[in-house]
Amino acid sequence: MNDVTVSVSHGSLRGREGDGVVAFLGVPYAAPPFGRLRMRPPQPPIPWSGPRDATVPGATAPQPGYGPAMADLLEAAGPQGEDCLNLNVWTPAPGRAGERLPVMVFLHGGAFRNGAGSLALYDGSRLAADGVVCVTLNYRLGAEGFLLLPDGTANLGLLDQIAALRWVRDNVAAFGGDPDNVTVFGQSAGAISVTALMTMPAARGLFRRAITQSGAGHHVHTPAVGRRITERIAALAGVPCTREALAAVPPEALVAADAELGREIALSPQPFQWGESAGGGTTVLPVVDGATLPARPVDAIAAGAGAEIGLMTGTTSDEFRLFAVPMGITRRIDDTALGGFLTGLGLPPEEAHAVYTAAAGAGAGPGDVFSDVMTDHGYRIPALRVTEHRARHGADTYVYEFARASRAAGGALGACHMAELPFVFGTLDASPEDRQPGAQALSEQMRAAWISFAHRGRPAPPHGARTWRPYAPDRTVLRIGEAAAEEVHDPASARRRLWEGRR
Repeated sequence: MNDVTVSVSHGSLRGREGDGVVAFLGVPYAAPPFGRLRMRPPQPPIPWSGPRDATVPGATAPQPGYGPAMADLLEAAGPQGEDCLNLNVWTPAPGRAGERLPVMVFLHGGAFRNGAGSLALYDGSRLAADGVVCVTLNYRLGAEGFLLLPDGTANLGLLDQIAALRWVRDNVAAFGGDPDNVTVFGQSAGAISVTALMTMPAARGLFRRAITQSGAGHHVHTPAVGRRITERIAALAGVPCTREALAAVPPEALVAADAELGREIALSPQPFQWGESAGGGTTVLPVVDGATLPARPVDAIAAGAGAEIGLMTGTTSDEFRLFAVPMGITRRIDDTALGGFLTGLGLPPEEAHAVYTAAAGAGAGPGDVFSDVMTDHGYRIPALRVTEHRARHGADTYVYEFARASRAAGGALGACHMAELPFVFGTLDASPEDRQPGAQALSEQMRAAWISFAHRGRPAPPHGARTWRPYAPDRTVLRIGEAAAEEVHDPASARRRLWEGRR
């Protein structure tokens, strides 16, 4: 391996080459958001002298980690620290004169509470080897990044992402990337973030295309819910509800207060008072504050926001089974609980029960139906609504469904949340998919699809499919299955129609 040095706006970086790709890790794109900068918008990085070592990942944002039910399935982030606003760059062409490779910037998931851009699952080496500059990043999580503070400060985690995109615009040419051809892609909370960025004034012009994987534009908080969450976290932390008091709470104590609120929401007899956090899977979400985020993203897109941005979006077939199976939810849900939940979501309980039961097939119980309902509510329907709104403004969107079952947990998870990620990044060795028949070939084809979209705005159909047409006018979805991919028209249409007219 050889060391390689490049110069960026605040100093020089020493990265490391391996197999034709150079990695620059732990690169600061903003100043550490602590001390006098805590709970403030991101500020420029502090300049340094001499080549900065960029061969090891940087610190991650404060976060609680995963509970015992999920810890065996989800990779833990690395060491936490104050200098957590950093990113990683993988490139096949650092400093090569005249190179203008497409740039792909990834925003990680983790329910806005966990995660890091440095996880092995998100290693960008293989994408870079296929001809792009790949960037992953950390942003503030939990209360540090997404409280609506009493002084009006909001969405600091989204502002971190925008600061990283500005760093990419100003510096990616040094790595052989084209600052005028940036695609932002994200999964889960990262995909919700991408959809928000498509509508945020401060992000305008920073990227040309977007890919949203298992997340879209519905899951944000109103100001009223945002204030309620901030007030409760302050109370649990034992401090007045002011920016100054919250900023004085030790990070680990603020993480603990956030986690305790999550437990309260999960056990609440009135969970829907917590808006999109009902159920306790997360507490914080982006907040529609009227300034940084002017409107709920799906509503802004309905009004035409982001129509100039190319979009590819999709979900997995069994998103919610990642949570329902290991947490034992599928075993505990009975028909009474299912009916109450359907009513709470605004669905006609008897009709919805019949439609979902018929779609699930023989042998499906109420827990399986619940998982399918949550897959639609949390992931599939929001993605389709964004797509349909864009079509009314003449904007094409390419839609996929990843239907290949995960090998994790003995296959019990199905094609669950996150199942597509090792194929997109080519990190099969960091997952149970390694050495499965056909896995490497599918990964190569999915990387080619994502990269072709980043390069020219049209995904190359993977896995033997002859075409991949935009969703409108025929509701065309590319279903990526075990042995092949094929275009299907209006899949699960009866389930989709149940949600029409509902927010």
